[in-house]
Amino acid sequence: MAIQLINIGFGNIVAANRVVAIVSPESAPIKRIITEARDGDRLVDATYGRRTRAVIVTDAGYIVLSALQPETVSHRFVQTNRSRAGVDG
Repeated sequence: MAIQLINIGFGNIVAANRVVAIVSPESAPIKRIITEARDGDRLVDATYGRRTRAVIVTDAGYIVLSALQPETVSHRFVQTNRSRAGVDG
């Protein structure tokens, strides 16, 4: 089984099979999750100092911050799944 990768911006990549959710950082519960991950050394900031626009939750409990919109990341996720299934998009 090959590992499928998703580009989350600025040359940063996450494993597609480890992604549980891609969400917006605006709500209070997500902000709380980000704070808890930062305090627990489980936060990966891939924004390069730019505004966080997407929060990626992994199955290992890591939180990854991206400067790309959640829709952009999810489209890349879908394209990765299509290419894995052999479907033309």
